[in-house]
Amino acid sequence: MDSSIRIAACSSTMDNSNVIAACSSTMDSSSMIATSFSTMDGTTKGTMRFSTMDSSIRIAACFTLPSSITNEAGASIYSVSAEAVKEMPDLDPNLRSAVSIGRRVQDPLAELVKIDPKHIGIGTYQHDVSAGALKAALDGVVQECVSFVGVDVNICSETLMRHVSGLNAGQARNIVEWRERSGPFQNREQLRLVKGVGPKSYQQCAGFIRINPHNLHTHSRETQEGATAAPEEPSKKAGKRTKSSASAQPNPLDQTCIHPESYSIATSFLSLVGGGVDELGHSDLRQKVEARVRAEGLERLASSLGSSPDTLQLIVDGLTQPPGFDIRQNFEQADFKRGIVSMADLRAGTVLTGRVENAALFGAFVDIGVGRSGLIHKSKITPDKLPADSQHRSLTLGPGERVEVRVLSVDAQRGRIGLDLIRVLR
Repeated sequence: MDSSIRIAACSSTMDNSNVIAACSSTMDSSSMIATSFSTMDGTTKGTMRFSTMDSSIRIAACFTLPSSITNEAGASIYSVSAEAVKEMPDLDPNLRSAVSIGRRVQDPLAELVKIDPKHIGIGTYQHDVSAGALKAALDGVVQECVSFVGVDVNICSETLMRHVSGLNAGQARNIVEWRERSGPFQNREQLRLVKGVGPKSYQQCAGFIRINPHNLHTHSRETQEGATAAPEEPSKKAGKRTKSSASAQPNPLDQTCIHPESYSIATSFLSLVGGGVDELGHSDLRQKVEARVRAEGLERLASSLGSSPDTLQLIVDGLTQPPGFDIRQNFEQADFKRGIVSMADLRAGTVLTGRVENAALFGAFVDIGVGRSGLIHKSKITPDKLPADSQHRSLTLGPGERVEVRVLSVDAQRGRIGLDLIRVLR
């Protein structure tokens, strides 16, 4: 971002009061500004510092405000993209970058899919391999991540929708246009009303689409009443399923990872345990399900229902997970030391936790929350410090792994930090 970042605004919660702070200032990589936080009644609650240090945006808060560190890699590329211009046509590119970075804190996956993977720091050797093969591999990983997490069809962006298995760019655009024209989707079945979403596409994508009742209820009554408006022309062929035949009734199972093809099995299983779809995620239903599985075994239950153990396990997960469940909610965050926000705060012997950003044959680079990644030299990565399943890998530490490290040396002039690996956190 031309070595500067503009912070437009931020909001948070403190002591059950809305806290709003706004500032607009361009900073180079070494400057820092502070702004006071005020509640709606005008009471100042504290200050927040904004600074940029190389490739990280740091938001450090005083008092009870938590701090968050987010990598800005690719934000400048996104800020001048057609997608960013479409989303924020009236904003300066610097402000678009700031918005994108803020969104990464809220939902990293939904924001990072807007950026070509090669621009988000995937490694120092990315230019040494076939560009086509690299893009195909990275796109596959992104699609797998989106499939694991799932998307709420009523709030996700067109860009995110493109990465849902079974959908292409044209189908994603048609789904978003249908949503804007006809209102929110009430159930998965209404995807069949969208132009270009045929039986095969529906079969492939339906299991990854979610209809979250909470997000559905945020829409106005007028929008909800128009959800089945403007259906496509019904087929004149007798007996053929028409595009206008989808029901507009919400189905509680649509918020789960259970595929519509398995709804009949899920309903039979609920009857077997004495539960109902209105109890999804409740502790009572979870206890009933777990007791039945424990008593009869998954394989026996699957056989009696005419299903496979894998499918029944997915149904069990979908029925017992709380409403709005997100597989990422239990992901651990690196625990950066409070008060250590720059290289100047580091001292030899300081113990920190961080996350591996990149691995190479000579060692691993770790984000420890100071704006510069530290290097664990390969000589410091010994088998006794590694889990058993990592000891025989060519690269013993991989990107994303959480580690506990000790600072060995700090060279502020050259921007280098030497680290010793203590252990891998699991």
